[in-house]
Amino acid sequence: MSSRPLVGVIACRREVEGHPAHMVTDKYLAALREYGLAPVILPVWEDAVAGDLPAHLDGLLLTGSYTNVEPGRYGAEREPENTRDDIHRDAAALAWIPAALDLGLPLFAICRGFQELNVAFGGTLHQAVQRVPGMLDHREPEGDREAKYAPSHAITLAPGGRLAALYPASDSRVNSLHQQGIATLGPGLDAEAHAPDGLIEAISVRDATGFALAVQWHPEWQPREHPLYDALFRGFAEACRRRQAARHPQPGAVDHADT
Repeated sequence: MSSRPLVGVIACRREVEGHPAHMVTDKYLAALREYGLAPVILPVWEDAVAGDLPAHLDGLLLTGSYTNVEPGRYGAEREPENTRDDIHRDAAALAWIPAALDLGLPLFAICRGFQELNVAFGGTLHQAVQRVPGMLDHREPEGDREAKYAPSHAITLAPGGRLAALYPASDSRVNSLHQQGIATLGPGLDAEAHAPDGLIEAISVRDATGFALAVQWHPEWQPREHPLYDALFRGFAEACRRRQAARHPQPGAVDHADT
């Protein structure tokens, strides 16, 4: 058995050189490795959650993506700005979320994953936040990657929440690279942080037995340089290690993770 907990990372389905491919951006995998976890890419087949695969994992990561949840999933008509779907990922993510929660798998969801979690619980999305009266433009700024992922706006953490338990400060600054956002929060979810315009920026699963957090920003980008991002990955990694220890008790095992 690997000394590192196994974390399933949902793929996106894209066409590469004329062929369907299941892909994960390297930054997500690198962040997991940096925190002592072993990423396993999960294809987005129709039967992706079939069999005993979920029981062999110690955590689940739902990544960001340039695609959006198909609006029919939350009972909406498509708006003009919403141009990129990934229906294969939609189906897989909405199957993985309840499966992971039923098993008590630590669940960490980022950007698209944050929106998937809300839809899975019956919530709805703004398809173009920048057109909603009173809302900021949350889309990525111009410039190189450093500029795009630089902190963009403040967030305020909900006192006494699950995110606040990981990060002691009441506020922080985060990057912002999204066009969509939560319109109505799904029943069974709690808001953990808000942007200055009131947009929900972090959520948790109210009745989850363990780590079940989602954020609208991208903490996988240089997480060691941002205390809030670092706290999120440390918390997730620790939850995954506890899950691994419960599945495979190994008296005397040494944890070599640099966290």
